[in-house]
Amino acid sequence: MGAGKTSIGSVLAKNLGWRFDDLDDLIQSQKGRSIEAIFRESGEAEFRRAEHEALRHLLSEPDGSPRVVALGGGAFVQPENAQLIEDAGFPSVFLDAPTDELFERCQMQLIERPLRRDKNQFQKLYEARRTSYLRALVRIETSGKNLEAIAAEITTKLGLTFVPGETGVAK
Repeated sequence: MGAGKTSIGSVLAKNLGWRFDDLDDLIQSQKGRSIEAIFRESGEAEFRRAEHEALRHLLSEPDGSPRVVALGGGAFVQPENAQLIEDAGFPSVFLDAPTDELFERCQMQLIERPLRRDKNQFQKLYEARRTSYLRALVRIETSGKNLEAIAAEITTKLGLTFVPGETGVAK
């Protein structure tokens, strides 16, 4: 939470000329309810089932177009989701920052986050998830960096290069 997955993912996709998908948006569209409503009305277990199904569907789409996908904070922690991503051959990126900064970013947003309660609980959740996050192919420290700089760092670490004169084309 608060790492910038959606914001950075959007910039990265735009810079590459790729499609951008936010898994939470897909879940909300499929379920016709907000993430908060799913948690409140059906519980976390139902949300995780919907999240896995949406990810499976997204990764199996036949068009094969390159894309950047923003996963929710708990998606990569679920072993079945991590396996789907690995089996699909997609590189994963962990956007990291100090927990105080992540919590502050969340506080500034007007989004209700079902698993963000207080700073102590937030810290515990981050620590519990961090081991799974560190399994990502690339880890990017986001503290003090703007979105463009982070997107450029991801592009470099993943070995993507732009074709000069052809905006949005990457190799």
